[in-house]
Amino acid sequence: MNGTTHLNPRIAASAERQMQAWSRLQEVAARAEKAAEFPMRLGRGIGYVTISREAGAAGTTVARLVGERLQWDVYDRNLLDELAHRYKESRLMLDLVDETEGNWVFDVLGASIDRNIITHEKYMVQMSRMIQLLAKDGNAVFVGRASQFLLPRQKTLAVRIIATEEYRSERVMRRRNIDRSEAVQVIRQTDRGRSEFVKKYYRQEIEDPHLYDMLLNIERLGPSIAADQIVRAVQQVA
Repeated sequence: MNGTTHLNPRIAASAERQMQAWSRLQEVAARAEKAAEFPMRLGRGIGYVTISREAGAAGTTVARLVGERLQWDVYDRNLLDELAHRYKESRLMLDLVDETEGNWVFDVLGASIDRNIITHEKYMVQMSRMIQLLAKDGNAVFVGRASQFLLPRQKTLAVRIIATEEYRSERVMRRRNIDRSEAVQVIRQTDRGRSEFVKKYYRQEIEDPHLYDMLLNIERLGPSIAADQIVRAVQQVA
């Protein structure tokens, strides 16, 4: 024996991918820390609105109303279109990893099985870059994707939209034409994915009210009044 240790090639490759994933996570963290260094071309006051939402709580509807009233761009699922176009990625694959729970086998071994697979870490790096690039173009409303952690805090109004599970399941039932048990399952799975997404990449609890400037109950207010409240805050906060 010559004392040399030989690693199984598959184990070595997996370890290398894990190191690359760690490097990508470090880049995401660095981008979040540098958010405050954005060029301040937006003048005084609020330049961005970020909307975190419980599944089925009409977060996208509220975002669109806010965008219309402020004449700002709104980025929600169209962020995936922007991502697919800029990085030549599969739109279908982006849907699979968008704000979802991580899967170790998928993230570590997936790329070695199929080069078209997008790992959560790769998605995170690309998404963080895209959000900051779009934000530099001017005022905007961002829905989800942990955008509040990637934008300068002093220029961002962070909003959380909530409602009871009963209200949200009713909306999902109508929208998807499914029964209540299926709707509840969809809501819980989606909420769990978003929570794990934020916890894993930003070490934050998405339900923590201290992360937000406004916490709005859509069941009580409705989308229009909720949007009015957000617009008023944008216009009044210096």
